[in-house]
Amino acid sequence: MIESPSLNTKTTKVPKSTACLLLFTIVNTTLRAFVPTLGGTIFGVTLDNLFHKAPLFTFIMIPIGFTISAILIVLQIKKVKQS
Repeated sequence: MIESPSLNTKTTKVPKSTACLLLFTIVNTTLRAFVPTLGGTIFGVTLDNLFHKAPLFTFIMIPIGFTISAILIVLQIKKVKQS
C-alpha cells in the first residue's frame, strides 16, 4: 500500500518558526493598533459618565489612545528591522 505524500510528515514539513513568527507578528500588530484606541475610548466614556462631562474626556482620550497605538507600532517596526 502506498502512503499519500500529504500524510507523510517527513516530506511536508512546515517551518514552524516562520509560521509562528508571522502569526505572532500579525496578532501583536493588531493588538497594538486597536487595544489602546478602544481602551482610550472606553476610558473616556467612563470618565464622562462619572464626572458628567458629556464628550470632553472621550475627545481627549481618543487621540491619546491613537498616539499610544502609533508609538507602539513604530517601536515594533524598529524592533523587526533590527532583527
